[in-house]
Amino acid sequence: MKASDMTQKKVLCSSCDIYCQVLVESGSDGALVVKAQDPRPGRANICMKGVHAPEGFDQPSRIRYPLKRIGPRGSSNWERVSWTDALDDIALRLRGVISKYGPESFAVSESPWNIQTDNGMTRRFMNLVGSPNWLSGVALCAGNTAAINRMVYGWFPYPDYPKTNCVVLFGHNPWKHSWTPVYNAIRQAQARGAKLIVLDPRKSENAELADIWLPLRAGTDAAMCLGWLNVIINEGLYDRAFVEKWTIGFEALRLRVADFSLERVAEITGVSPEDIAAAARLYATSGPAVIPWSPITDQQRNSTSAIRLQAILRALTGNLDVPGGEILHGFHPSIVSESDLELHEALPEQQKAKQLGADSYPAFTYRGAAALAEPTKRVWGHEYANLVAGSYMANPSAVFRAMSDGMPYPVKAFFSLGNNTMMSFANMQLIFRALMNQDLIVAFEHVMTPTAQLADYVLPGDSWLERPALSDSIGWTAIVRSSQQVASPQGECRNVYDLWKGLADRMDLAGHFPWGNVEDLLDHRLMGLGMSFEEFSSKHPVYMEPIRYRKYERTGFATPSGKVEIFSSVLESLGFDPLPYYREATPRSGQYPLMVFTGIREPEYFQTGHRHVPSLRARNPEPHVFLNPADALESGVDDGDWVQVKTQQGRSIGKASVRADMPKGLVRFPHGWWKPETRQGAAHLSSAWMHADAQICPDDPEYLDREQGIPHLRGIPCSIKRIELKSEAVSGAPLFELAE
Repeated sequence: MKASDMTQKKVLCSSCDIYCQVLVESGSDGALVVKAQDPRPGRANICMKGVHAPEGFDQPSRIRYPLKRIGPRGSSNWERVSWTDALDDIALRLRGVISKYGPESFAVSESPWNIQTDNGMTRRFMNLVGSPNWLSGVALCAGNTAAINRMVYGWFPYPDYPKTNCVVLFGHNPWKHSWTPVYNAIRQAQARGAKLIVLDPRKSENAELADIWLPLRAGTDAAMCLGWLNVIINEGLYDRAFVEKWTIGFEALRLRVADFSLERVAEITGVSPEDIAAAARLYATSGPAVIPWSPITDQQRNSTSAIRLQAILRALTGNLDVPGGEILHGFHPSIVSESDLELHEALPEQQKAKQLGADSYPAFTYRGAAALAEPTKRVWGHEYANLVAGSYMANPSAVFRAMSDGMPYPVKAFFSLGNNTMMSFANMQLIFRALMNQDLIVAFEHVMTPTAQLADYVLPGDSWLERPALSDSIGWTAIVRSSQQVASPQGECRNVYDLWKGLADRMDLAGHFPWGNVEDLLDHRLMGLGMSFEEFSSKHPVYMEPIRYRKYERTGFATPSGKVEIFSSVLESLGFDPLPYYREATPRSGQYPLMVFTGIREPEYFQTGHRHVPSLRARNPEPHVFLNPADALESGVDDGDWVQVKTQQGRSIGKASVRADMPKGLVRFPHGWWKPETRQGAAHLSSAWMHADAQICPDDPEYLDREQGIPHLRGIPCSIKRIELKSEAVSGAPLFELAE
């Protein structure tokens, strides 16, 4: 094909949550080619998932038409219906559930990155009908970090990689094919001379390149941070002027940190006192420095404390809202934010008070964010700041218990939007019972996921090649990027806006959804710039105002005190320890002599997605369980054996990968495994009952963070043993069909 026959557009790839800006070429034959916008080595922000995305969207297994369940739930029998008939029936049944049980009986689980943001329309619809029970995987991944950062200094800061002199990775391991822009930014920073500190139980790819590697015991991030603060405070390596003027609680922190001597922290973490001190000094003296968000710290029993401690480290060392440090962006001044579009003010206070989990685990709920409303408006001009969708969420475990058991009230209608809910949270067994107990389930998907297999309706969503979009990193930054539509949606695939507008038109809410389509909605968001989305996207693939540093000097911080709250007035008012702490993990035992580290992202896949893409699956056809050679020997396991990993919650299987870089006593289990080609239906769930890590992750109180109620995934007592599979098991038989 001639180059003149090709058209080229700038698109945000949402094969993962990073949203790399790529070029997509399309020809007269309809073929699409995804390329890096900047092909230079070290700057090519693209991974294999993006390159092979057109292949995934063109698969025969893609859902292209609305499907309605016939037969019992989970029977996997479907009939094709029209969008009109589907929306008519969904609206009728949703009205019935709300009329019988109240609007709080309606819950939605959504993955904003998979639908490339919904422009606030899901929360808008829920807030207007009166339901506070929105949940998401961001409760365990970045959204919760954003909510806790707001408690400390009123926003979730973003690293200034191009100007930083030091990068600290707490377990985070960006690769060329996972978090690619972060990987490239760190390599570029190192090429300029920036230092790299990596804290990871195993010698990861980034640890190999680090100036200092601390092989801490899994799940001890909070203790390590307390040890760093001990060094930084006692050696006077903090910014005294900033601490005196802009923080509250420093002396109380000094007393708390005194309990964490280097010897005690070394005993907890397994890292020598000398190495702990050296890393703390390097971070404190190499600034400006950044501690990027880490999905590892998100998912620990001390998550709230560890996130707060990382925030405190940024503030005390003078790395907050400065060049090369971490920037508090705020809202873009001329673009309508999703937080405003969500209409949180429309949800009555009595309904907010019903949000599930807010009584016991309020950190990222309406209750947890209430004290931040006035400060947020004072500093940022808006009462609600739903950063990374992580504020104003319901607690996932509490929602699933209400769905399953009806306590404290029933939840009977459930929507899963671009979110394979069955496999995205801890305690998959509970989630299965919860879904089987619903009166109405609607899935909005590309393929027949295990969750969709249990739905009443499966509605076909468009892909990121088939929609226009805006991104500000889900409310995180004031850097706005556009994504141009390349192709028409296949079959009858539609944008998520069409779902909510269709239901709103049928449920007396049409006036609140006045935009005819998503393009009109994007035009509305850009009206402050005086241009349409089409004009904006052609002129501005990236748009931002000049960064103003140290904004707090003009406005104060968006906290109740107007300062960095080391001693948290918000947590104190909610009945929690206002200072960060460390809580020891559940110990190993004779029955469970090892620890399993779950939730691992593999480069070919994102979360539970992409396993239907032949090119990606050929690279990584089976789930691999990493373990140390000594543990393998003691367990009678050889490399390549099928093994069962068992915890108090359940068991799952994978193929053993014996690796010298794994520390003794720790097993790594990959996240999100199922096999789309195998048998569907409730008894099989396309092999999710065999391979999903969600079924070995407990959500008992002992394994939950006290303030957020999110599960501890970074060190669960487990056992491992070699097994043999019956031949039918490989075709998707449930776990109890395994033969030892």
